[in-house]
Amino acid sequence: MEGLQKETLKKVLNRIKGYWFYLAISLCLTVVTVICTLYLPILTGHAVDCMWDQGWVDFDRLKTLLVTMGWVIAATAASQWLLSLCNNRMTYFVVRDIRKEAFRKLEILPLKYTDSHSTGEIVSKVIADVDQFADGLLMGFTQLFTGVLTIFGTLFFMLSIHVGVALVVILITPVSLFVASFIAKKTFSLFRAQSQTRGEQTALIDEMIGNQKVVQAFSKEKDVEERFEEINERLEDCSLKAIFYSSITNPATRFVNSLVYTGVGITGAFAVLKGYLTVGQLTSFLSYANQYTKPFNEISGVVTELQNAIACAARIFELIEEEPQIPDGEDAVELSQVTGEVSLKDVCFSYVPDKKLIEHFNLDVKPGQRIAIVGPTGCGKTTLINLLMRFYDVDSGSIKVSDEDIRHITRKSLRSSYGMVLQETWLKSGTILDNIRMGRPEATLEEVEEAAKASHAHSFIKRLPEGYETVIGEDGGSLSQGQKQLLCIARVMLCLPPMLILDEATSSIDTRTELKIQNAFASMMKGRTSFIVAHRLSTIKEADVILVMKDGNIIEQGNHDELLDQGGFYADLYNSQFAS
Repeated sequence: MEGLQKETLKKVLNRIKGYWFYLAISLCLTVVTVICTLYLPILTGHAVDCMWDQGWVDFDRLKTLLVTMGWVIAATAASQWLLSLCNNRMTYFVVRDIRKEAFRKLEILPLKYTDSHSTGEIVSKVIADVDQFADGLLMGFTQLFTGVLTIFGTLFFMLSIHVGVALVVILITPVSLFVASFIAKKTFSLFRAQSQTRGEQTALIDEMIGNQKVVQAFSKEKDVEERFEEINERLEDCSLKAIFYSSITNPATRFVNSLVYTGVGITGAFAVLKGYLTVGQLTSFLSYANQYTKPFNEISGVVTELQNAIACAARIFELIEEEPQIPDGEDAVELSQVTGEVSLKDVCFSYVPDKKLIEHFNLDVKPGQRIAIVGPTGCGKTTLINLLMRFYDVDSGSIKVSDEDIRHITRKSLRSSYGMVLQETWLKSGTILDNIRMGRPEATLEEVEEAAKASHAHSFIKRLPEGYETVIGEDGGSLSQGQKQLLCIARVMLCLPPMLILDEATSSIDTRTELKIQNAFASMMKGRTSFIVAHRLSTIKEADVILVMKDGNIIEQGNHDELLDQGGFYADLYNSQFAS
């Protein structure tokens, strides 16, 4: 755990290096603040010594000292304000960079990462953990430098006044350091557990909000509540322990600090009686004893906050340091002349190494062919689409497009060559127009309307309050699932790429509209290589080749009539849907 803490701290310091200018100014202002703060007790002591006897006060010198004290206090206030300003800017620049880095990493992470991590946990890392890290880092920079310099500066001034009394302070100091160190080690592991459990809780809340209808439909409210209670109890347990250990830091160090003050008061009083110190010097000493112990309290609080900040930073760096997807090679080519020829040779792939899925898969697709893929759930239909789009790379074998291995093609040009409509729709918050234009931002309104008419979305769009300028929320807002799917179809019809992937593209659309869209699809697929995944076999009768998959392999292949004549798996599947 200590090794992780040190590694995380190194990574944080490396990111602070980029803002060395603010760091340098911050250090200079810290020195100015500490010197001014520590010079004030000296002036106070001199002021007390101006009134050293009954009926005798040196008013002239006292007046000069009071004016000087006013200037010192003003300088201290100004330097502290500027110090906070510098530390604020430096902290939030570092936090901004880390958030950008985390978000950029999300953009290039392979899909297997987002498939294996809950959305809520990722959101918690990028939002909540970064906020916690910012709070700890800000407090650390505002108080840590000042505290450390105050301790050393106070010791220097005390030693310059009287070595004997100063030694009392130095001898008691290790007790305070030991207490702070003991508590700091305890708090890091507890704050890390708190951060992880908070991420788990966020993940559950995000999942439940996104699937509230399903939860209510299956009356799972009680089960979800019990899961939430269980996580909440664990969060309460680790949070209470973390807060308990962090909260005893201050009382423990204050107790040690009281010992320091008492020691200074007793030894200083004897020194005054013996004539080694003046009353004014003892006043300065007592003031220094307070100032010397105060940073220990602040640093103990800062250490607690830093433990939390470092624990949160460790989780953020876990995300930032995740293995990104394999980047495009330097020799990767741009796919420009797409013929639509696709070839899969001896392809093997599995999501989990010890659980086989697709093995020794072979397929040759000629330009312009319509390839339908059918089979039972889990047979590998959607996995095949993921491999064609290179969302996942094959474990062995090769996939070629226009006689070029897709691993040697830039991802952008490969994916731009496909138009994709999935059963699961995705719409961003914005206008209807922006959502349809996603693949072709430069498209005119007339072109968008033509695509919408072809997909039979135009009629419902015109009924919306602002037509094509209607703003919809995240994932389509109040639009029905069928309307969202029509917009996704319109998006592809606007781009008209050379190859198409339709994965249950009309699953949420009523039968009458589906028949119209099938005609539009038939027109759009002319001359374009198309891959159609379907459970409703009526939608793939016109396909040139139907691949029947089972357990990751092609068990039957042919057109609709040929497969029915064979009387095999496809015939059984078809008859089960259309038996009279």
